[in-house]
Amino acid sequence: MRQTLRQAAVLTALSLTLGGTLPAHAAGPHRTTTAPPAAGTAPALAPALAPAADPYPAERAGAETSARRAAAAGLAFGPCPAAEQLPGAVRCALLTVPLDYARPDGPRIRLTVSRTPATGPRAARQGALVYNPGGPGGSGMYFPALARYPEWERTAAAYDLVGYAPRGVGRSAPLSCQDPAAFAASPTRTEQRPTEAFKKSRIAAARAYAQGCARRTGPALAHYTTLDNARDLYVLRAALGERKLNFVGASYGTYFGAVFATLYPDRVRRMVFDSAVNPDPARIWYGNNLDQSLAFEGRWRDFLAWTARHHSVYRLGRTPEAVRASHEKVRAALERRPARGPGGTVGTGELQSALLRAAYYDEYWPLRASALAAFLRGDPQPLVSQAAPDPETAAEDENATAVYTAVLCNDAPWPREWKVWDRDNTALARRAPFETWDNVWTNLPCAHWPGRAPRKPVDVRTGAGALPHTLIVAAERDAATPYAGAKELQRRLHGAALVTERGAGTHGVVGGRNACVDRHVERYLLTGRIPGWRVDCAPHPEPAPVSLDRRAAAPSLRAPSRGEGVLPPAV
Repeated sequence: MRQTLRQAAVLTALSLTLGGTLPAHAAGPHRTTTAPPAAGTAPALAPALAPAADPYPAERAGAETSARRAAAAGLAFGPCPAAEQLPGAVRCALLTVPLDYARPDGPRIRLTVSRTPATGPRAARQGALVYNPGGPGGSGMYFPALARYPEWERTAAAYDLVGYAPRGVGRSAPLSCQDPAAFAASPTRTEQRPTEAFKKSRIAAARAYAQGCARRTGPALAHYTTLDNARDLYVLRAALGERKLNFVGASYGTYFGAVFATLYPDRVRRMVFDSAVNPDPARIWYGNNLDQSLAFEGRWRDFLAWTARHHSVYRLGRTPEAVRASHEKVRAALERRPARGPGGTVGTGELQSALLRAAYYDEYWPLRASALAAFLRGDPQPLVSQAAPDPETAAEDENATAVYTAVLCNDAPWPREWKVWDRDNTALARRAPFETWDNVWTNLPCAHWPGRAPRKPVDVRTGAGALPHTLIVAAERDAATPYAGAKELQRRLHGAALVTERGAGTHGVVGGRNACVDRHVERYLLTGRIPGWRVDCAPHPEPAPVSLDRRAAAPSLRAPSRGEGVLPPAV
């Protein structure tokens, strides 16, 4: 489910995703669409599904062995390495897990873990709350730093806040598929109506990338999967001394959290799923990416409509169609001659990545509209400042993309024949040209993936009474994880509640963006109470336009790279 997004500083990313420095926005009243189900029951609209069996008993046994060992050893928290760039109050440790859970005594890897202890009275402590920001490829190491922010004050009083870097990410047995300098090279080209020659060049690039993953990692590459992530979470829970898991997962983190809940329902205490991936095995992952491309077209139209409403500021057009035409002028100019200036070079690839971030997060709308307007008035520097790759983060960005690719390619079968990709996406691009083909190029290495055949995805589901109430939150117009996925996850996790931010589309709902959503999440984490089967919150306010006269004071926002995660603006 990952799209091309250049990694921002992790603390900044988490601060908007989970409630960092931005104040909570007033969100208006909420509406409960049905009464909450009684414990152990579900409403008639969501019949219980039969629980799924663990399809890999050898790995399950290896995870049990590893968890017993981890519980006995615990975690030795101490000062964090300087490389983590964490505040002094955060402490770090290393968790040892098997590379292959079918061989618990075989090769092992170490995962980095971070923690701040609960700030409230010891008698009120509710255990550890573990966070994952998604991706695959995102690191949650900065999550404990949120303990000092008002949005998390009450939760941090009751819980130790625990972050970690999943396998492959950061210093946790890191993956790499190509030289970071080559990864960050610019300018790059993209085509919304690709020629046959362009398609052939991208097929060759995808094949070379997959070969690079195999060459740089070797046989270990097969052990970077969602199932491995779920097993690692099971072992981390034991190492923290927790009998049951408290977990907040965002984006892809909702998927492997749901896999954990399927495999270990008796080890779940509380779970929040923020911006849920559709867990239907038939959609993992090829189908989900088709759904995502279609949803991004709607979100792109939202940006065009917002810009048109503020024509007096940006002068890009009074209608969405006129704004689209202005964008095409910028795109055509960059196709002829990339923009250069202090900070880098921007071609059509960098432009597309920058606008994709605006489709993820409406906080970007004013700056992106300002950059397009300035470019058409003869000043390319705002666009260069916002869209050019940052060489200082090239290694981090390349690592995130490698993890994303490995997990998705290992998780499930992908079409191996180009004609299938070409047929499906040619048809889709007629309806959704904005992101369809760029989504293809991001995921096409999976058509050439080396090693063993991908496994069949876990059939996420739990039966009646197997799982405590869980909480799903979603934005109705989210494109990265389309809203249908939240409803499907609710159908599969018996007793789950769904809180919807109606009319909004920013990816990552929890923490500082919508006060109505945050109240439900905080109450659930502190009390275990769900607000109802399905509850609506009004949307957070749209961003205010930024005058071009103030653009010099605007923060510099870096362009996205390959990798989704939940990464809001670096403000």
